[in-house]
Amino acid sequence: MNKLKIESGFLYGEKLIALFDFCKANNCAIPAVNVSSSNTINAALSAAAQAKSPIIIQLSHSGSAFFAGKSLDNSQHQASVLGAASVAMYVKALAAAYGVAVIIHSDHCPKKKLAWVDGMLEIGEEYYADYGEPLFSSHMLDLSEETVDDNIKISARYLRRMSELEMLLEIEIGLTGGEEDGLNNENAELTKLYSKPEDVSRAYERLNNIGNVNIAASFGNVHGVYQAKSVKLKPEILRDCQSLVSQKIEKKDKNGKPLNLVFHGGSGSDPLKIKESLKYGVVKFNIDTDTQWAFASPIKKYMDKNDQFLHSQVGNKKDKSAPNKKYIDPRVWLSEGENGMTAKLVEMFELLNCKNKFEILD
Repeated sequence: MNKLKIESGFLYGEKLIALFDFCKANNCAIPAVNVSSSNTINAALSAAAQAKSPIIIQLSHSGSAFFAGKSLDNSQHQASVLGAASVAMYVKALAAAYGVAVIIHSDHCPKKKLAWVDGMLEIGEEYYADYGEPLFSSHMLDLSEETVDDNIKISARYLRRMSELEMLLEIEIGLTGGEEDGLNNENAELTKLYSKPEDVSRAYERLNNIGNVNIAASFGNVHGVYQAKSVKLKPEILRDCQSLVSQKIEKKDKNGKPLNLVFHGGSGSDPLKIKESLKYGVVKFNIDTDTQWAFASPIKKYMDKNDQFLHSQVGNKKDKSAPNKKYIDPRVWLSEGENGMTAKLVEMFELLNCKNKFEILD
């Protein structure tokens, strides 16, 4: 297999579409990592550098606000807009230094928070006018709580605007279970956790004529990590979606996979189901809970191991007059979290079959 050559730095537009086409042809997916701080961003970039693969850095509404600072007013989504824009600029400044190609994406945005996407697009339009490229690679609209018709109608309006900026739109058809960033589907009817291929086909046929779209088709996905028996993934739904769309469209995909599909609620999923989904055109795989634990767990171990040094600035069991600065310095224990998250992500690159599949150019 020939490696795909990609320049390091920010990835968008036709080069991003080429990346997803390569993923479908080679049954691999790019991890989309939720970040909320410079530490989590650095950990993700470091993992991508080790895996020699592109990576998707993505932001939730609350994660964006957290990056901007919890003290900022977010009543009109302004902190989430500023936080997301700040992350985009931060990632763009560092991507080439890490030697990685980065896609910058905003995560779930329900109808009640569309002002967040509006704000990002306003800044993005100004940025595009000044620099000739978008600020973000893509945005996601999660209108799964609306009717399919309304979902498609609203998505079409946004996709027209985003296409002018060479951006891609991600939508969701069907519900993802569990709870994520204020979207609570923990008590949703089980049937709603499985997309209907005809709904996916209808959305694709309508939106593909406007611009580039990725579809998160639900096949039993759940946000968070739960007992295995409570989640029943059915990747064959993705296969059926690809088959139906292939039958309907005139321009045939050479791999029989016209859809670019997204795996939501990836943390804690059965590796065999993940591998199966890759065969059916999953090109983007969302990770959040797994990396949160990978970040927190080594910090907890550090705190337990060095407990005697963490109760005061001066004095410990070894020496009551000794300073504890080198133990309480956040750079020490935050680095433990970064290293843990990086290690977990390198494992995920391997599982998603995208490790060492690319030649990243300077």
